[in-house]
Amino acid sequence: MRITLVLMGKTDASWLTTGIEVYTKRLSHYIRFDIVEVNPPKNYKQLNPQQLKEAEGKLFLKYFEEADQVILLDERGKMHSSEDFAAWLQKLMNAGTRHLMFVVGGAFGFSEEVYAAANGKISLSPMTFSHQMVRVFFAEQIYRAFTILRNEPYHNS
Repeated sequence: MRITLVLMGKTDASWLTTGIEVYTKRLSHYIRFDIVEVNPPKNYKQLNPQQLKEAEGKLFLKYFEEADQVILLDERGKMHSSEDFAAWLQKLMNAGTRHLMFVVGGAFGFSEEVYAAANGKISLSPMTFSHQMVRVFFAEQIYRAFTILRNEPYHNS
């Protein structure tokens, strides 16, 4: 299985980039893990929140293919413990999922078209995190899930 984390925009904080690189490298021992940073719309500062969601949505949709399993990281999504998340990933792998895409939206969330194209939603927490921080948190959780599945001594239960 291949996992892709699709994000709106780039990060310019070197400490976040370093954190992401740590988990990307660790994940390479288990799966192919990619990060795709989608460039925001050129005129994004001139758009109201609804227009921005729609413009970003059109950009996101270009990355989705019919066979992809698309999961949105959304505050209204289902929350999992780390163990439950690992078990959920295992079910997807057992079902033959080839490409799992997790998508982090912009500041105002997702357009209705992106919600309609998605296969599901998950939430990392009832708290709100910046889309910059989510990159590191989520990459770590994917790594944690694989260590749980392999019974490796990273996760303490």
